[in-house]
Amino acid sequence: MTRPLLIFLICLSFFQAKAKVVFVGNRFPQKTIQAALNIVKPYDSIILKAGTYNCICAIVKIPLTIIGEANAILDGHSKDEVLLILSNDVKLENLTVINSNMGSMKDYAGIRVFKARNVSINNCKLINTFFGIYLSDSKHCSVTNCQSKGLNYGKSFTGNGIHLWKCDSITITNNHLEGHRDGIYFEFAKHCFITKNLCEKNYRYGLHFMFSNDDTYLNNDFRNNGTGVAVMYSHGLKMYDNRFENNWGDASYGLLLKDISNSDIRNNHIINNTIGITMEGSSNIHFEHNEFADNGYALRVWANCTNDTFLHNTFRNNTFDAATNGELQQDLFDFNYWDKYDGYDLNKDKIGDVPYHPVSMYSMLIQQMPHAVMLMHSFIVNLLDKAEKSIPSMTPNAFVDNHPLMKKYD
Repeated sequence: MTRPLLIFLICLSFFQAKAKVVFVGNRFPQKTIQAALNIVKPYDSIILKAGTYNCICAIVKIPLTIIGEANAILDGHSKDEVLLILSNDVKLENLTVINSNMGSMKDYAGIRVFKARNVSINNCKLINTFFGIYLSDSKHCSVTNCQSKGLNYGKSFTGNGIHLWKCDSITITNNHLEGHRDGIYFEFAKHCFITKNLCEKNYRYGLHFMFSNDDTYLNNDFRNNGTGVAVMYSHGLKMYDNRFENNWGDASYGLLLKDISNSDIRNNHIINNTIGITMEGSSNIHFEHNEFADNGYALRVWANCTNDTFLHNTFRNNTFDAATNGELQQDLFDFNYWDKYDGYDLNKDKIGDVPYHPVSMYSMLIQQMPHAVMLMHSFIVNLLDKAEKSIPSMTPNAFVDNHPLMKKYD
């Protein structure tokens, strides 16, 4: 062990051994959180008794633990941010934070963490805040078991539930985010782990991130958001066992992938969206064991997507299984289940003997003339379907599953 590290550990042990607990409440000398912050030392703890406390941009500058008892509320009175963390090794637990300021010139937050490490925010509620929890230029922090509900003034006057900018190794687990512009927003955030969060009824995106690489999204639920989930300009992503559902509107989708590369998307449920997944300028993405069900379009894959692979996915009860905007396709579709496939399996190997073309002539027509959707289920559309089966070359030759499954993949 090096001498500087040994000195650091000795000092840390000394501070923790001398740590004390400061109570805040009407029956104690410290009646506000600011009064407690004025007297605490590194690694002390502040316990907030039940009550509502004025807290207008209270600043935490040293390592602390701040714990609220039941019904301990920090009220910003809509004047500024509520709580600002500027120190490493801070723990916040069981706090209710309400009424931050809002504005177009500054991103006011209920809880802001700035240039800090090892900050944990657990079991906190944020109500009527512009941004909920805002982490900036921070590393190795966690946000768990929190709830954040926005201002309900529309997306132009509401910030994001959990917002990360220029962060590394952040864990976001088991949070409920509702009524914000975006539920979770990432920009320049890498090596993050996002799991078991519920993002619903947000005005724009349930999840929105850009320029954020090597992140993992596991077991999240994104539903009933204004325009779904948007993932842009990133690589090295892992998205497993998530649900993208009930995102409806003329510009809504379960998942938008724009300029994404070298990523893995597995075991997700993309259900009941205007468009299940839209892909633009994406490459080297592996899709496997995903379920596309009850969508308007299951897939919309632009012709500038390359080397993407779709294996063992299930497509059922979608109005259109796939759509594209060009004849050149450089992606692989193989061993997927398509409920519209009406081929045969003579050798009983559970794989269709004839290929399946998921892009219909009618879907290509709608891409050129959207108002042609009014002809759906009409006699002329039925004629187009018959013509496709007789002349498969009418649709893109490369957009084909050569080994369609007769039963959905288990």
